[in-house]
Amino acid sequence: MTLEITLEGARVLRADGWDDAPLTLAGGVIADGTARRVDLNGYDILPGIVDAHGDGFERHMAPRRGALRERDAGMLAVSAELAANGITTAVIAQFWSWEGGLRGPEFAREVFDSVATMRDSVPVDMRLQLRLETHYLESFPEAEAAIDAFDIRYVVFNDHLPHDRLAEGRKPPRLTGQALKSRRNPEDYFRLLLDLHARGPEVPAALDALCARLVAKGVTLGSHDDRTELGRAEWRLRGARVSEFPETLEAAQAARDGGDFTVLGAPNVVRGASHAGNASAQDLIAAGLCDALASDYHYPSPARAAWRCVELGLLDEAAAWALVSSGPARLLGLTDRGTLDLGQRADLLVVERESHRIVATIAGGQVAWMTGPVAERFLA
Repeated sequence: MTLEITLEGARVLRADGWDDAPLTLAGGVIADGTARRVDLNGYDILPGIVDAHGDGFERHMAPRRGALRERDAGMLAVSAELAANGITTAVIAQFWSWEGGLRGPEFAREVFDSVATMRDSVPVDMRLQLRLETHYLESFPEAEAAIDAFDIRYVVFNDHLPHDRLAEGRKPPRLTGQALKSRRNPEDYFRLLLDLHARGPEVPAALDALCARLVAKGVTLGSHDDRTELGRAEWRLRGARVSEFPETLEAAQAARDGGDFTVLGAPNVVRGASHAGNASAQDLIAAGLCDALASDYHYPSPARAAWRCVELGLLDEAAAWALVSSGPARLLGLTDRGTLDLGQRADLLVVERESHRIVATIAGGQVAWMTGPVAERFLA
């Protein structure tokens, strides 16, 4: 059941800054007129977070590797964690990879099935992203069939092969641990890597054909971990207009110059640096090279990263929050959310003004999360 209420007394964050006008919710959208009044004096209201890429769900669906799988109950827990962190639209980013285990096609289908089962029973809008390994050529038809079957509208391409070492016939670091995670013999795993690397000359044409088909179906395409201007240009020619987590200033600048969207990791902003030693998201934001901040592996990070941008003086509050709301909404082609304008989907957060703690999350006009004294305001 959707709320029909007018929120009064709070500061409301709009695209151009704060105002104190009442905000009415009705029929799942931001509406005109007035309804039952809720006094939120002392609190702030912000647009709901749109998370364009997150894989923090894995810990709920496979809480102990190899020992416990939680499908639907796990995804239900994911929706609760998302809401508690202010995420009202979440892209569930799942690998489709030769790496196997939690990154293999079998687990991917479990994730896709679970989201399909749970999405209509929770307020948070959960969407799917398939992350396809570029050299997993024999699985392209199967991956495309899954994209069609589950109506996946966002596909990103990764390449996790250690090509430099494989070109020299050397084993990559941590090979044994990676092999065991995928339940393979280490020697068999090494041979698999060598075989995948050897098929490199076949990859560009296969990607060209697959991307052309996906673009024709209206699927948003992206590349992951871009490093060079040339690499970004090659993906752009295939119709991949999103650069996820570019590793260098060169790649991020190439995305901006080419009119592409750039997604950076919110944990990178919170940490102040990439955990892998790549370009600092703070530096890229300061250079104006970011359209969206994504949770990556940590759902609390988008909200924290937006406020960190304000604390560091990189952006004002409206511009910082746009990186987790209207920016990712545009990237995903979701024109019905990301702001608190009239007619938009009723996705919003109520936060404590001083601490920025999220105390209520409303998604599609439904209460998705609420805690503490603010609940008394809504129940009065």
